[in-house]
Amino acid sequence: MSERRRMGFIGGGNMARALIGGLIRAGYDPKQISVSDPLAPARDALAHDFSITTLVDNRQLAAECDLLVLAVKPQAARPVIEDISAVFQAGHQTVVSIMAGIRATTIERWLGGQCAVVRAMPNTPALIGSGATGVFANTRVDPQGRQLASELFEAVGIIRWVDEERDLDSVTALSGSGPAYFFYLAELLERAAVSQGLDPESARALCVQTAIGAAQMLRDSGESAAALRGRVTSPGGTTHAAIETFRANGIEGIVELALEAARARSAELGRQFDQKPQ
Repeated sequence: MSERRRMGFIGGGNMARALIGGLIRAGYDPKQISVSDPLAPARDALAHDFSITTLVDNRQLAAECDLLVLAVKPQAARPVIEDISAVFQAGHQTVVSIMAGIRATTIERWLGGQCAVVRAMPNTPALIGSGATGVFANTRVDPQGRQLASELFEAVGIIRWVDEERDLDSVTALSGSGPAYFFYLAELLERAAVSQGLDPESARALCVQTAIGAAQMLRDSGESAAALRGRVTSPGGTTHAAIETFRANGIEGIVELALEAARARSAELGRQFDQKPQ
């Protein structure tokens, strides 16, 4: 890891907990991590589980850390960020936002000036250390800030940096929302199997293990999804019959439309935050 610097989290919810746990498992010193949260039960649980410092005062936390992680709900972000602007030291601190939809320029404006801002879009499998996170840094983030951000998200999965902030909208559509797509497909597969006569427990077990095995093959084989699909699709066979039915009913177009809808909604949310009154 890079030279130890103090990390502070504003907001102690599930994603913050996942990131903190990942950092500590990766060897980060709990004494270098602080969290502020308004709820006493959340603070007590974080202190108990991770032996980290917990605070009520966001300003105190912001004044003491080198890298500040904003982990509050987007709807609550503006007053929180404007409140800490009085103590934030632009040029000496880096902000990392895991808040969906709020652009780096908006965060800078709420902080009151030009600041080093990293935006990240993790997904829910980060909660079990298997996340996929897209990350963007504005031009004021120095190499050490990028390294710290990389360490933060690599502690809970894989990361990919994007050069343009607008690409985070596509990341949101693919991996940010992506787990729900796989859950939905599993839901439909299980339901169809049960309708054919399988008992629900067997349908779930077979579906889950098939998903795990297919994902591991896709990750470890080095082959494309299309190549792996081709290897198990014999002309005239059962898999071929299913794939052709998917295609005949427009699955390729549906997937493209769904990802575009998610990307467009992400971009729209960003514009909405930009357009809110000053």
